[in-house]
Amino acid sequence: MSRLIYAIAFLILVSISNILKAQDTPNAWSLKECIDYAIKNNIQVKQGELSTQLQENSLRKAKADRYPNLTSQASQNESYGRSLTYSNTYENINSSQTNFNLSTNVPVFAGMQINNNIKAKNFDLKASMEDLQKVKDNITMNIASAYLEILFSQELVKVSEEQLAVTKQQIQQTQEKVDAGALAKGSLLDIQAQAAKEELTLVDNQNQLKLNYLKLAQLLELDSYKNFDIQKPELPTIRAEASLMSATEVYKNALALWPDIKSTEYKLQSSEYQLKAAKGTNYPTVSLYGNYFNLYNNKYTDTQGNEISFKDQLKNNERKGFGLQMDIPIFNRLQNKTQIDNAKINVLSKQLDVENAKKALRKDIETAETNAIAALNRYTSNQKAVAAMQEAFRYSEEKYNVGLVNALEYNQAKNNLAKAQSDLLQAKYEFIFRTKILDFYRGIPIEL
Repeated sequence: MSRLIYAIAFLILVSISNILKAQDTPNAWSLKECIDYAIKNNIQVKQGELSTQLQENSLRKAKADRYPNLTSQASQNESYGRSLTYSNTYENINSSQTNFNLSTNVPVFAGMQINNNIKAKNFDLKASMEDLQKVKDNITMNIASAYLEILFSQELVKVSEEQLAVTKQQIQQTQEKVDAGALAKGSLLDIQAQAAKEELTLVDNQNQLKLNYLKLAQLLELDSYKNFDIQKPELPTIRAEASLMSATEVYKNALALWPDIKSTEYKLQSSEYQLKAAKGTNYPTVSLYGNYFNLYNNKYTDTQGNEISFKDQLKNNERKGFGLQMDIPIFNRLQNKTQIDNAKINVLSKQLDVENAKKALRKDIETAETNAIAALNRYTSNQKAVAAMQEAFRYSEEKYNVGLVNALEYNQAKNNLAKAQSDLLQAKYEFIFRTKILDFYRGIPIEL
């Protein structure tokens, strides 16, 4: 009975341990989850969102310049000394007076400065939104690159482990032959040296894998990457006859989609309206104005010397007025001219920014296309090389097992195969990344 109790208790403890372990191990992240998390939590994205909010406030302020303003003023004056009275005599009077004033001004015409400024701010807002999208796109490409680097490192580690496993198996077989006197001990030492070399390669690849995990975790701004892992998606099959859209076609599509291009174009349009607003300073401005004034004095009296009440004073002292005002610029120390000249220079600068952004985009697309084609060619060549190296290694292994080749020749064939497999993997992931970048320029989301 006691043994049954102990057995049940042991099973319960094992189950609890497995549950806790499962809870401690987070789910593997997909590429989409990594990108979404990075965009949501990245500091540069948050700063870009704040910049966009500032532009929204600037646009709202520009629109509010159309509205009337309304200001009020109140003052309290204390007077001491001789004052003229209604009886035309002077007396020492200490008085207290309160003044109230309310005024408004409505812009009627300002040389189209307000409307042009609103349009300029609207384009500034659009440019800010595209700048924010540019930050998100850069993060997306960086995350995709880091994600693929992890997958590449994982396959390199797997290849290294397989190579080391084969070598260890060969060590065992060689040991048996040395013990039986069929091979010299030097062959065993050569194979053992090869195993040590492959163990070092495996450690290097494992360390690089950890560094790539760290790189991705840092891009995600995770506090710790200890339990961080990613999903291993089913990668697209690479065909030797794979065709790519030409850089010219990709460029044409990207011109209407790429945030950097749209941002510079919006900034150019903003500068053009800023120039129109600057030219508007040479025109007269017309505005309507109105005001209301009142006061109360504690020493005001009527002709009989009776103190006038607060209510009556407000009724008697009330003054209202309105009018139309025109301001004509004549000479203001060349401020308007300088402002216009600077606005013209700003337009020319923004035109160069647009041209430079288009050239940079074309350069990036052409580079990505060239790298993709080169990676495809390397992949095709390395496929043939791996097939040849596998057959050469198989043949070398058979000859080594019967003593027709020495350990050095066997190791050389094995190293050639390992290098060919590594080159094939590198070309594979390079091609996948470059094609994904080309698709991204065309507006296709990066997915695996």
